Amino acid sequence: MKHLRITTNGRITVPAELRHRWGTRTLTLDDRGDHAVLRPAPDDPIAAVRGIFAGRLPPSEELRRRAREDDEVAERRRR
Repeated sequence: MKHLRITTNGRITVPAELRHRWGTRTLTLDDRGDHAVLRPAPDDPIAAVRGIFAGRLPPSEELRRRAREDDEVAERRRR
């Protein structure tokens, strides 16, 4: 367990070995009332989730085709 001091400006220093192991400069702080939990977070959250659904959804062309079919069915119902 590491002990960190909070400066008068409210800052803490995370040891370099942890920062390098986590591979990030961003942390999340979860206030649990009687204690806090620091977790590494991605520096770029958009890049971190890019490709997460690859292979799970049909290709975009298929989704567009389905949407066009749904639009045609809705149009026929309105007539």
